Amino acid sequence: MRTPTTAATPAPGRRLAILLMLLVLALVAAACASDDGDAAGDAEATDAADEADEAEPTAADGADEAPAEDLGELVVGSTNFDEQELVAEMYALALEDAGYAVDRRYQLGSREVVLPALTSGEIDVYPEYVGTALEFLNDGAGEATADTGATTDLLRELFAEQGVDVLEPSDAEDKNGLVVRPETAEEYGLETVSDLADVAGELTLGGPPECPERPLCLPGYESVYGLEFADFRSLDAGGPVTIEALDSGEIDVALMFTTDGVIAANDWVLLEDDQGLQPAENIVPVIRTEVNTDTATEALNAVSAVLTTGNVTEMIRQIRVDLEAPADVAEAFLSEEGVIGG
Repeated sequence: MRTPTTAATPAPGRRLAILLMLLVLALVAAACASDDGDAAGDAEATDAADEADEAEPTAADGADEAPAEDLGELVVGSTNFDEQELVAEMYALALEDAGYAVDRRYQLGSREVVLPALTSGEIDVYPEYVGTALEFLNDGAGEATADTGATTDLLRELFAEQGVDVLEPSDAEDKNGLVVRPETAEEYGLETVSDLADVAGELTLGGPPECPERPLCLPGYESVYGLEFADFRSLDAGGPVTIEALDSGEIDVALMFTTDGVIAANDWVLLEDDQGLQPAENIVPVIRTEVNTDTATEALNAVSAVLTTGNVTEMIRQIRVDLEAPADVAEAFLSEEGVIGG
């Protein structure tokens, strides 16, 4: 019977060599795994840094989206008719676009109310008319002429004495005008204000309450044209009361503003100021010197730069005939002209 044999056992020296070889292989494998992990970690860190760089806005990016600087508050006012509110709202929108907060105080009353509100600091800005404002300040001295530049220079001198800056006048003019219905014009042969001289004694004039004292209203028509009306009705400043009175025949002649789109819409006749009673009446921003800045001046002058008699007349038609809100008309116009929202 044969005895089973067993596997040969390696010699002690050989066993030691094998163990050392296995140890070396294990160390090499561990080192390779460590390098791969470091590389992956570095890649992840690089990717995260790149994402952070993309997410974090730069100074240049922020400059494009930064809100306008807060320059404080200005109070914008107006007198008591639609065109004043329209232009005052344009001033307010332009100032807000430039970085001001704006308090709106519109339809405050006649110039007798609003101008003292400006000089006392109750309001800071409102729209004026160069000729009428000059004659108001100089107590009807007759210095206002058809020359816009000369009239504006004189106005600046008088307003400066009261701490008010007169900025750039617009091309838009709005003057006092006498308006009649077409049947009245035909009956009396009226085309010019002078044509009223022989028939005024048969007619009733309607206008704002201050008209009998204003040098460019009833006293002016009396002194320049010799008009003596049969009666004067105290109404409003060319507003709905005056319009209704003329339309109904309660009055024969209405004092209205020459930019009023209602005149053309009703086929009424605006009599030509053939003897030049009415001076230059360019719409102009006036602002208290104490609160005026280069920024405010630039914003307000930008409004003046886009106003013309034609586009103001069309905007008043939108308000008076189409019954659109002055604020909506003002915003649409300034946006279209690029004055705001640029």
